[in-house]
Amino acid sequence: MARILYGVHGTQHGHAIRALILARRLAALGHEFLFVSSEEGAGLLSREFRVERFENPGTRYKNQRLDTPATLKLAARTLIKRPSELARLARLIADFKPDAAISDYEYFVPIAAKRAGIPCLSIDHQHVISCCDHPVPWRLYPDYLGIRASIRFLFSACSDYLAISFFQPPAKPGARAMVAPPILRQSVIDRSPSQGSHILVYQSCGICDAFAPYLKSIDREFRVYGYKVDKVDGNLTFRSYAEDGFLDDLASCAYVICGGSHNLMSEALFYGKPVLSFPVAGAFEQQLNAIYLERLGYGKAASMERLAPGLIPDFEAALPAMRQRIAGGRFCGNQDVFGLIDAFLRDGRLPGRS
Repeated sequence: MARILYGVHGTQHGHAIRALILARRLAALGHEFLFVSSEEGAGLLSREFRVERFENPGTRYKNQRLDTPATLKLAARTLIKRPSELARLARLIADFKPDAAISDYEYFVPIAAKRAGIPCLSIDHQHVISCCDHPVPWRLYPDYLGIRASIRFLFSACSDYLAISFFQPPAKPGARAMVAPPILRQSVIDRSPSQGSHILVYQSCGICDAFAPYLKSIDREFRVYGYKVDKVDGNLTFRSYAEDGFLDDLASCAYVICGGSHNLMSEALFYGKPVLSFPVAGAFEQQLNAIYLERLGYGKAASMERLAPGLIPDFEAALPAMRQRIAGGRFCGNQDVFGLIDAFLRDGRLPGRS
């Protein structure tokens, strides 16, 4: 069995949740892990696996927008530490002796693995941006060029790339990449969806002050996550996050209102739920997710700056058509991804790569 060095982007929980899905399955087969992560990701992973903490360039948000100065400051602080952190990781590699490495948008592991001659597989959603071509509106082109340059400069030292995405454009020729459907938690897969009357709302990357009052003006029941409180305020039921309760509400809702999170969009689509997305301004990955959501007929992109009275009624009028489009999609790629990882661990490359 293989020893696997696994680097995981630590900001928020999405990367760590995806890594846990894969690591639990591989650990059950006898593979051994050493994780490298930071922030929330390190805390989540350390409950089950050995984790070494390394700072990672990450995205910061403020007032429902990308906080560019804070994001650049974190990246600069990480790059200043690069020589010493790579030396520390080289010592860990010499001690752990990994056979392969995996990176979920983590900075140090791919570089260290390349220096040590260890094959490294990237598994994340972000590389769908750089490994594929997209229909990018001109107004978003500066953000697109910026994130593409960031991905190529900071996160592109792997030997192969497996992009996970609910939208699956073909990889560019010669990109050393494949695209697969989303990876879902077993707790998501185990639930059967139903169609209730409540609407699930989740906002985690900064919330517009006008958003809750806007929802209160609409005659619907909203179950709201992301405010980190438990209370009832008219038609709004605010709930702190707990996995079982959240997934029960998600599986049984009429539709979902959320930011631009790929993980939550994928889970909602798996349950057949249309999505009204409010991507964070300046966060191109979220903007791209919302573009494809609308382009594929799975939902609609919206802005916190334009909370028009007709937004939700117009969205609800289109629900039957969106549900029909979603029914023709494929939103769980667990078995595909498991097979591709097995092939990588066996051959040191993805299938079809010479």
